[in-house]
Amino acid sequence: MNFRTKIITAFLFLLLTLQLFSQEEAVNKQPTDNKGLTKIPEKKKDNYWNRLLHGNVDRTYEKKFDITFAGAPSYTREASFGIGGMATGLYRIDRRDSIMPPSDITLIMNASIRGFFAFEARGNNYFKGDKTLLSYEIGFTRKPLDFWGVAYDACNINPVINYTRQQFRIDADYQYKIQKEIAIGGTLDFTYTNVSKIDDIAYLEGQERSYIATGLGISLKYDSRDFIPNSRRGLYIMFRQSVFPQILGNTKRTLYRTTLIADTYQRMWTGGILAVDFFGRLNSDNSPWPLREELGGNQRMRGYYSGRYIDNNMVSAQVELRQHLYQRFGFTTWFGGGTVFPTIHKFNVKNILPNYGIGLRFEVKRNVNARIDYGFGKQTGGFVFNIAEAF
Repeated sequence: MNFRTKIITAFLFLLLTLQLFSQEEAVNKQPTDNKGLTKIPEKKKDNYWNRLLHGNVDRTYEKKFDITFAGAPSYTREASFGIGGMATGLYRIDRRDSIMPPSDITLIMNASIRGFFAFEARGNNYFKGDKTLLSYEIGFTRKPLDFWGVAYDACNINPVINYTRQQFRIDADYQYKIQKEIAIGGTLDFTYTNVSKIDDIAYLEGQERSYIATGLGISLKYDSRDFIPNSRRGLYIMFRQSVFPQILGNTKRTLYRTTLIADTYQRMWTGGILAVDFFGRLNSDNSPWPLREELGGNQRMRGYYSGRYIDNNMVSAQVELRQHLYQRFGFTTWFGGGTVFPTIHKFNVKNILPNYGIGLRFEVKRNVNARIDYGFGKQTGGFVFNIAEAF
């Protein structure tokens, strides 16, 4: 598929998605009475343009669950053409609390002509009192994929082959605030991965086709962000240490994982936000291939084929400018770089891969964006469609 065809595909995807999003009933304000209680907002004139331009008003004070559904054709480099469905919603456990941000949840399902299937649920649930937060991602995928190997050096020289991977994953973090912006948490990271078909078993370097691993850990966070899915100000620093006990899987030994994330968000001018992200993750040496880091995806190193480079450890950094354009539309551009490597001692600056790109934003719910990004890298490029900002 040439670049022109990709652009046309993305444009049609956006039009169909906006048409479905615009079916949401719109309101333009959230007035309160003299007792401070939220009144039911008056509806604007019900026509296409009012629904399109004003359908993103926060309705979580008047509705128990403010949800939007959409479905549209889709295209990704990994899956090719397909069809996807999405539901994204905001809600409040305590609708009397006007200071605590709303909780969010997103459900995504996608199937393609290549036999790709994916279901993902993710969200952030704030409990009453704003002292505890549950962040989670749950997903099941069946992916016929291109495959280059399970280490950076192999991925750099091996010719591409095909394999089919099924994976079920749970990533959850339950945190408790010990101060206003400091929290400690307990984490769960469960992974089941199986390869049903592969062109050349030697690409697994003697490892098993199937692995089960259960990681338990602790996290420490400093978080002053205003809203997790689309932060406009604040600082986020997260340290997470996980252990994968041998008895809770078939990895044949106990493994360890250390994760560090540092993000900052700064208002530059009217409608302009500068966002900076650093990500680092270190795993035990010679970890099983499903626990290794895959460069690419929809958050970091966008535009690289997910799994184009794989190894034990990964570091990346990106700087992104997010600019509001008009009503519910926005624009973004970013640049950065990253790499994977087997051990700290074998980290090589020369292996850092470049990444940059542009994107379009449409606010489907209050401060929750649908995004279409096109990322560029070393001899590669590709679209990313998703809900919520990359970081």
